[in-house]
Amino acid sequence: MSIIHVNEITLNDILGTEANDDVDKVQLKIEKSKIYSNLNILDDREKEVVIGRFGLEAGGEERTQREIVKELGVARSYVSRIEDQALMKLYHEFYKQK
Repeated sequence: MSIIHVNEITLNDILGTEANDDVDKVQLKIEKSKIYSNLNILDDREKEVVIGRFGLEAGGEERTQREIVKELGVARSYVSRIEDQALMKLYHEFYKQK
């Protein structure tokens, strides 16, 4: 009787990535999904900044505050303030849901 050894093939083997990279990517998608599902609590300007900063539009990439300033034509401090307010609202919403 011969024993056949079968090597386990993992997702990491197929993708050629490290386990931590995959976990980080999945975690990031989950976090973005949580933010996206709660955008309705933000006003339009806050949504615009958060979507841009965290790349929440389809195929979107995260943008810097400086890039958003150019796009919106406002001061960087204003974008920073909007982002802070929006993140605080989202934080309270997440905390309330737990």
